[in-house]
Amino acid sequence: MELRVGQGWRVGWRSDQHYAGLVGAEDWATELTDAEFRAFVELFRQLHEQLQAIAPELMPEEMITLSGHNDAVQLELEGYPHAYSLHLIVLGDRRVEGTWPAPVPPDFLLACCELKDGIAKGQSLQ
Repeated sequence: MELRVGQGWRVGWRSDQHYAGLVGAEDWATELTDAEFRAFVELFRQLHEQLQAIAPELMPEEMITLSGHNDAVQLELEGYPHAYSLHLIVLGDRRVEGTWPAPVPPDFLLACCELKDGIAKGQSLQ
C-alpha cells in the first residue's frame, strides 16, 4: 500500500483491493472504493478552490461553511480560508462518517491529489 501520513491525516492507495483507497485522521480511518476515493478527492479539491476564490471577500474574523456531494460522498468544509475542518460522509453501500479538525493541513489535500493523479495516469502505486 502506498501510504502517506501527516500531522492529523493519512491517505493511502492499494489498487489490488476492492476498497483501494484509505483516508483517515489520527484516531480513525476508512477504506474507500476506487470511485469513492476519486469522488472524495475531486470534491475536496473543488471545495478548497471555492473557499480560496471567495477568501478575499471575507472579513478576517468571518467563518464560512461550504458543502457539496456527489453520488459517492458528501463533504462539508467549515472555518476560515487558512484554517478549516473537513467532514466526510460516505454515501455508498455502507455509512461512514469522519472529521478532520481544523486546521486541515494543505499537505493532506496535496497528498490526496497526487495519489489520485498518479492513479489517473496509470502509475503503479503499490
